[in-house]
Amino acid sequence: PLIDAYARLTKRLGPAGSGQLAKMVNQICIAGIVEGLAEGLHFARAAGLEPEAVVEVICKGAAQSWQMDNRSPTMLAGKYDFGFAVEWMRKDLALALDEAGRNGAELPVAQIVDGFYADVEALGGRRWDTSSLLARLEARKLKSQG
Repeated sequence: PLIDAYARLTKRLGPAGSGQLAKMVNQICIAGIVEGLAEGLHFARAAGLEPEAVVEVICKGAAQSWQMDNRSPTMLAGKYDFGFAVEWMRKDLALALDEAGRNGAELPVAQIVDGFYADVEALGGRRWDTSSLLARLEARKLKSQG
């Protein structure tokens, strides 16, 4: 009853520890979604498109996600000083990658995105929102331009 007061859904997923594993699934999914969104926005800018207009169109189709609806405006504005911190996501991905090592699951995208979050941390973004993966791409582009 207590959890029902703040959760949209409560459901028993199995024995003790199953909830923790489900949280790992959530973070694995989010990591891939946020990286895909960051790459899409980065590509739109590089291609000379107006990213806000592109998002307005594609958010009505299969690309729509909570991340797109709630984070694309702040990503495009370069605002990351809120939300779920990169350092927390890295902790969660480390737990998932460790568990994958035990259960034999392959997580190549989660592994790659964790490395991208390490790059964000190197930019000073430990406490930035996880949507700051776009900042990584933009920093790399600036560096390559010289």
